[in-house]
Amino acid sequence: AMEPESPSKRPSAPVLCVDRPVYSEKYMESELLHRKERTPETVKEKLTKQLQAKAAVLSFLPILSWLPSYPVRKYLFGDVVSGLSTGVMQLPQGLAYAMLAAVPPVYGLYSSFYPVLLYTFFGTSRHISMGTFAVISLMIGGVAEREAPDSDFYVHQFNSTNKTLDTDARDTRRVQVAVALTCLVGIIQLALGLLRFGFVAIYLAEPLVRGFTTAAAVHVFVSQLKYLLDIKTTRYSGPLSVLYSLIEVLKKIGQTNVASLVVGLIIVVKGYLMSKNNNIFVINFFFKTYWISYGMKLCDVYHVDVVGEIPTGLLPPSVPKFSLLHSLVVDSIAIAIVGFSMAISLAKIFALKHGYAVDGNQELIALGLCNFTGSFFHTFTITCSMSRSLVQESTGGKTQIAGLLSSLVVLLVVVAIGFMFEPLPKTVLAAIIMVNLLGMFKQFRDVCLLWGTSRIELAIWVVAFIASVLLGLDYGLLVAIAFAMLTIIYRTQSPKKMILGQIPNTALYYDVEEYEEATECAGIKIFYSNTSIYFANSDLYVSALKQKTGVDPTVIQAKCKSHRQKSKKQKENGRLCTVASCQCCVPQDMEMGITHEVVDGEGSDLQENGQLVEAQAESDSEESRNFLEALSPVHSIILDFTPVNFIDSVGAKAIQVIKEYAEIGVSVFLAGCSRTVLAELRALQFFSGAVTPELVFPTIHDAVLHCQCPRSHQSNDSM
Repeated sequence: AMEPESPSKRPSAPVLCVDRPVYSEKYMESELLHRKERTPETVKEKLTKQLQAKAAVLSFLPILSWLPSYPVRKYLFGDVVSGLSTGVMQLPQGLAYAMLAAVPPVYGLYSSFYPVLLYTFFGTSRHISMGTFAVISLMIGGVAEREAPDSDFYVHQFNSTNKTLDTDARDTRRVQVAVALTCLVGIIQLALGLLRFGFVAIYLAEPLVRGFTTAAAVHVFVSQLKYLLDIKTTRYSGPLSVLYSLIEVLKKIGQTNVASLVVGLIIVVKGYLMSKNNNIFVINFFFKTYWISYGMKLCDVYHVDVVGEIPTGLLPPSVPKFSLLHSLVVDSIAIAIVGFSMAISLAKIFALKHGYAVDGNQELIALGLCNFTGSFFHTFTITCSMSRSLVQESTGGKTQIAGLLSSLVVLLVVVAIGFMFEPLPKTVLAAIIMVNLLGMFKQFRDVCLLWGTSRIELAIWVVAFIASVLLGLDYGLLVAIAFAMLTIIYRTQSPKKMILGQIPNTALYYDVEEYEEATECAGIKIFYSNTSIYFANSDLYVSALKQKTGVDPTVIQAKCKSHRQKSKKQKENGRLCTVASCQCCVPQDMEMGITHEVVDGEGSDLQENGQLVEAQAESDSEESRNFLEALSPVHSIILDFTPVNFIDSVGAKAIQVIKEYAEIGVSVFLAGCSRTVLAELRALQFFSGAVTPELVFPTIHDAVLHCQCPRSHQSNDSM
């Protein structure tokens, strides 16, 4: 019986009183629950669906949902300031990240204009800043250098045995590779968006992404050391490339251009000190680096390596070189997923902060259109940038009008004043990249945080970081995803298993090993395992059930069989002894004049019409029951199916252990099954023979009361 707590103990707590019979699944299906009748759709409902489909088509242009009601007085000033600030920041980042992508700097400006313009119309986030990004640029650069290495472009000088590097031919080839890769990335993202595959980002868990981007920051930092020191080194790609690059930089550190190093360190220090006000830093950078480059004539006097020629105007559109696509498929898939994961994670952060929603599928479509269309205008793959997005949001940006204005700032530079960036030292661009990596390096703090919260997520972070640093970003990402999948399998095969006990005077059941108040019900074991049951863990589930309950049907049946054999031998030995004793008495009695007629015991049993045989069978059966009760006092086991989300055919067969328990007199019941799991069990023909819906109960308490009531009645009847 359940008794509510005294009101004096909990005066403000509401009281829950439930008075109903115990429900089984059979009763609920036949009496309590009735399925709704399905009626055919009316013309009005069909028209409504068509209008919804039309709305889905219009959703491809999210700008139509907010631009007509754009509050000019409220938003315009903030968007203008934000757009100008972000646009100024786009300029050095576009030039710098082009170096990471192994293409001439001007292509970074192209990538900061066309895709940003397109995202204004097709994106659903109001605050993220699209354009070049360090991680993606580095991945593109690795592919470009692999497909167009320096060794393929050395040519003999006229009338000389010496070879020189044809940088123009090399850069042209690398641009073709980067553009073709971008086209394929766009196609993949667009296809995934149209097929509603926006959920793929969930397979890149946050610890995986943060570990991967931290490793990418290490790659980027090492790759920029040669520009900071102004030395010439070979760029490596593939496994251990970061170590090879670092070793070569250390070997040539004696060739450092001191002027480049000093200028770069000044920018790094200034950027670090002003990292909380990125917009001020970038605007100051725009003017000060221009003054440094022109006023001090770094290129002429100190031989500092500079950006060089930046063509004025936009290049005419052209078709990407599709003959290169076959060798870029694997790389394009990795870049497409990483780019989308970066964009959607940051978009969700800003959407949550400002109270609006972003559509993952539409974001995929927007990214796909930006990359696919941009590839015809000589851009490389883009995604959102964390540093620029923070600037766009912190300077008052409310909508993608800010993004539109930032792209127009880049356009102005490309068509009119690009020449001003020609004397810009590459060491400054390297310093800008290093400053922007500061936020990624702060992710090392995750190690301490995850150590105290989740060791499995910490393992994902560490594996993603180490694999990406040592094996490269492409193979590292694959290893990290595979390891993350293994952790899922590990969690399903190593769930929390426990025996539940009742909290006195309640219908609540908790772990008896953890809570003092939880008390096991006499003769009843309630087994809980927080996992679904399928082919990979079904045997483990049954093994844990037998271990936790302490009731193993196979072991008990073996003991019963051994006990029956011993009992049979003892009875046979006793019967033989009885016959032998009678036969020994006959000669002695005959001497005394007493005659005996020995009757065989089995014959006498038959003469009694089988009554003694039946009595003996009942005696054996009662003896077996007593022996079973002595072996295990458990008469009922309840399987808590509350955490079970699905069950397959292998899992259903494993749960047929119910029949094995029935053979030793232990009843097994299911409690807390969802309607989905019940439907799966019915489809798998689980309920057949002795296993019926009457063994399934909606709650644990229903099952416990069912187990207790019949036995209490039996005990009362026997008294």
